[in-house]
Amino acid sequence: MTLRPPSRFSGSGNAPDFLGLLDHEIAAEKASALGRAGERVERTLARLRAHDADASARLTLLKEAAEAVYAYFIQRELCGMRRHHDVIRECQIPNEVLVRLGAK
Repeated sequence: MTLRPPSRFSGSGNAPDFLGLLDHEIAAEKASALGRAGERVERTLARLRAHDADASARLTLLKEAAEAVYAYFIQRELCGMRRHHDVIRECQIPNEVLVRLGAK
């Protein structure tokens, strides 16, 4: 799909750069979504670390953490960040979560 500004803005040297504005808006939204996904990972991993109860509840928390990490990895890739090793180390993502992603 090609995005073109209205014809009244084409050809003039002092017209605003609408594609640049759109690119800026898209980059801002990607960054915002990445931040929200990262916060969700932190919350789910904190709940998983704090959990001491039964095994079935832990499985539910593992599933939630794996889904959050998966969504975060996808959002990172959409932003052009392909390597996740640093994030895995910094967030201390447990192997039991990574196994559910197929990462280890």
